[in-house]
Parts: sequence; structure tokens; C-alpha cells
Amino acid sequence: MPEAPDLDEKWPLVARSYMVDGVREFGNYPTVALGWMMYVGMALAALWDKDWATYGQRPDLYADLRDKRGYDALDEYVREEILGLKGADYDALERLVGECAARTHSRLLHSGCEPGTPAAFHTFVEALHGLYTFGYAVQLKRMGYRMEKI
Repeated sequence: MPEAPDLDEKWPLVARSYMVDGVREFGNYPTVALGWMMYVGMALAALWDKDWATYGQRPDLYADLRDKRGYDALDEYVREEILGLKGADYDALERLVGECAARTHSRLLHSGCEPGTPAAFHTFVEALHGLYTFGYAVQLKRMGYRMEKI
């Protein structure tokens, strides 16, 4: 996984802002609640590459993304407007995020945490953090960044 301190630094703010939506949606749409965080990570990586001096100063990047089209269309907004994807690339990313979210959900179901407990909540937050990190890693790779041993 790449190191991206600027994006890692934003995680606590993104997580705090996302929790209201993510927790609310998880009961009925768990893969959406998980997958959308991967899209957020991808979007922030793209914004980091574009102009982090500006975007990095925004107080609530998650809300900025969500409020463009609403929570339900966050995935489409990120793929279309932030990442500029169309056609096969658009569809491939949708499948990738869906698969990652489904596998993460399966792991949560088999984690042994009793639903509604503090342990379940903390496990959910850690899963979101992993998807956020994976999202920005995927996007950094898509943009041509690669890790090199120094």
C-alpha cells in the first residue's frame, strides 16, 4: 500500500463526517455504506493530485462530495465528475468497488462481533478505514503513482 500522509491525515475528519450516513445506511444497504467509502478515498486521491493546496484546506471533503448529487448518487458523481470515467472503465470500477464492499461485508458478518455493540461499531470503522485506504491506493495507481524502495 502506498504511503499518502496527506490523505491519511484527512481520515479522522472524513470518518467523523461519514458516520452519520454510513451507520444509517448500513442496516439496509451494507455494501453501499462500505463501498461509498472506497469511492471517497479515490476521489480524495484525485483531488490530491489535482490541487491539494486548495482541496486540502476544505473543512469537510466528504460533505463536499456527497452534497453534489446526494448520498445515493455519490458513486456516480465520483466516477463521472471526479475521475472522468466512461464506458468500460466506469463499469469496471463499479464492479471492483462492489466486489471489495461485498467481501468486506462478508468479513464483518463472520467477525464474531455482536451487532449493535461497541466492538461491532469499531470493527465497522476499521473496515471503512481499510476501504478508504484501498480506494486512494487504487486511484494513485490508476494515475501512475507507484511505490519505490529507497
